[in-house]
Amino acid sequence: MANDTQLNSRWVSPVATLILSSPLLFLLSRGAGQKWKILLPFNLLILLSGAWLTLVSETVTQPYLDEIFHIPQAQKYCECKFLEWDDKITTPPGLYLFSILLQKAAAATGMPWLFSCDASSLRATNVLGLIVLVSLTMLCRHEIESRLYEAHSSKRPKTVSTYAIHTAFNIALFPLLFFFSGLYYTDVISTAVVLGSYLNYLKRVGRDKCSFVIDLVTIPLGMLGLFMRQTNVFWIVVWMGGLEAVHAVKTLRPQRVDQPFMTTLTEQMKFYAWRYSIGDIHDPPLNLAWPDDMLFTAISVCIAIICNPVRVLRRVWPYVAILAAFVGFVAWNGGVVLGDKSNHIATIHLAQLLYIWPFFAFFSVPLLIPYAIPVLNTCRILLGSKSQGNQTGGSTPAPKSSSSFNLSRSVKSSKRSGSSKAKGNTSHPSQSTTEPPSRPSLSPAFKSIEFIFNSKFIPWAIYIVLTFVASAAIVKYNTIIHPFTLADNRHYMFYIFRYTIRRGALVRFLLILPYTVSRWMVWGTLAGCANWISSGNQELCSAWYDVNKSAPYTSYPLWIAWGTKKTQTDAEYPKDLSQVQNSSSASTDGEQRTNLENDPLYASVEPVSTSTGLIFLVATSLSLMTAPLVEPRYFIIPWVIWRLLVPAWRVHHHRDVDSLFQGVAPQPLAGKVINVFVRYDVRLIAETLWFIAINVATGYIFLMKPYVWKDEHGQILDDGRLQRFMW
Repeated sequence: MANDTQLNSRWVSPVATLILSSPLLFLLSRGAGQKWKILLPFNLLILLSGAWLTLVSETVTQPYLDEIFHIPQAQKYCECKFLEWDDKITTPPGLYLFSILLQKAAAATGMPWLFSCDASSLRATNVLGLIVLVSLTMLCRHEIESRLYEAHSSKRPKTVSTYAIHTAFNIALFPLLFFFSGLYYTDVISTAVVLGSYLNYLKRVGRDKCSFVIDLVTIPLGMLGLFMRQTNVFWIVVWMGGLEAVHAVKTLRPQRVDQPFMTTLTEQMKFYAWRYSIGDIHDPPLNLAWPDDMLFTAISVCIAIICNPVRVLRRVWPYVAILAAFVGFVAWNGGVVLGDKSNHIATIHLAQLLYIWPFFAFFSVPLLIPYAIPVLNTCRILLGSKSQGNQTGGSTPAPKSSSSFNLSRSVKSSKRSGSSKAKGNTSHPSQSTTEPPSRPSLSPAFKSIEFIFNSKFIPWAIYIVLTFVASAAIVKYNTIIHPFTLADNRHYMFYIFRYTIRRGALVRFLLILPYTVSRWMVWGTLAGCANWISSGNQELCSAWYDVNKSAPYTSYPLWIAWGTKKTQTDAEYPKDLSQVQNSSSASTDGEQRTNLENDPLYASVEPVSTSTGLIFLVATSLSLMTAPLVEPRYFIIPWVIWRLLVPAWRVHHHRDVDSLFQGVAPQPLAGKVINVFVRYDVRLIAETLWFIAINVATGYIFLMKPYVWKDEHGQILDDGRLQRFMW
């Protein structure tokens, strides 16, 4: 009878998941404009994850690997034995509590057989978790797009974008998340809980002032994240708390003032230190940021936070409370992990910060398509597939206008190119033959600093040298190979290390190049522009920022008030959010509908700010650098957050695409092909297919290629139990 019940639950779990998910999908589809946009991909996900759960439950009937700890512990909780704990388990019991809730819900509905706390029904917890995760992901992406859109419009987008829906679907198909949705591991539920906290943060910053009640809601959500995994503290406290702190100083919106002409570096630094202290920070969109922009963004934000402690604390105190609770737990527990402390000792493992970029690049190959187009175009030119006329310029280039790629030069008027801004700024005096006689010359120190940072190449050269030196030092002095990595050949990481890191010192140093290239491409994808490849032949990726609409929060400390121009930008600060919510302009509504109808990606292409990118780097670094074991599952939340922030890619904004088609097909056909994808980010389709291929391959290997452990003498180990390859 017990076997019949277990078999029944294996087949019923996917159907029960579909039934339980239906109300959630209905509520979500109400905001999508067209219900099928959500119902079709989400129901497809339910069927795929349900099928995967069924295959795993039928093939792997006994708990496998870490499940041998998690499943018995969950079953003890189902029996209300809350004081019994397996010392081999290192994570808190959040996953087991979610399973108990499902058990109680099944019993309350009079169908206890739906969730009997056997292996199959416990695994079904993660299938439901995956559906919740995809829903939260879609809502988070919608909030991100709404916040960026609100900065330029008096209304929020009323419908969820197709980009947000497809992005959420792809994140749910992410191979590590999808794979572990069929097993009883903590990763799916833990990621969903973090996304729930992130959605709460996005809702909080949707208003300039938060009530005490909203603050109190933040604390239990954050604590729930810590109840899943201890490392979630970095994403809840550092990531979300850091974003809250930046938001707090941005809501200051100080009055803009004319900048005096200053000749010494000390005067210039004092002026900008004052501007930063009152909230006039330097925080351009990420696609406008050069290496020195990132440095000055970090400096300006730190000064603003230090000089406005009360305002910042008012926003971040819930996260401070969560951090205090975590510190109290560590003090009480005598460490971060609950059990098996000898094999999970926190250490400094900076090499993790190198490994993460190839991981991102491998799983996000389809998102790197913009980097391939100019390379393919160059190869085609070199192979002589173009005519001589095309070799010198391809099709007749569109005349440069406000949408030409002069983006990174337009924000700082005297920086790098020395060209004047469209808003009446005068040229840098170095572009003139004589310096205005009424202006005294800059001090030698000021001239030297300005020469370094206003150069086209020096900041990049410094950045490249420093990152290569740091990478080499990490490889030489901080490459750690955990005993688990050496001994457990059931994980793919065992073989990756065997054929790369463990090959010797030379191979380790040669790997710095793919680490670096991967980092450039991943960061460029987050910025939304591959401008380091083809900046001279690429149009704007930004929907709103160009030479006629400069970015707000541009306060570059080496900008000099030459001539009659007294401010870096005429751009207004984003409106007070209460004004945005209270606005009801009919013309604005009509304009918004026109923009979104003509260009469905209009609200999706804008990159996040530089400060957001920097806080992401800090949170990622802290969450990884304390782990001595290189485990792909540790990269799940960093990848999910990064993927959420990636803006859409607009094919028709890249003239390399036009020239790529020339010589291969007639120009009209090329135009038709491009127009098909003008309204959609084609990378998403490729990403879906890529993830499905990986999931099919890894799932097949896991289910159909088991093996038996044997020692060097051929003796069978582990009592002959079947072993399986997995992440």
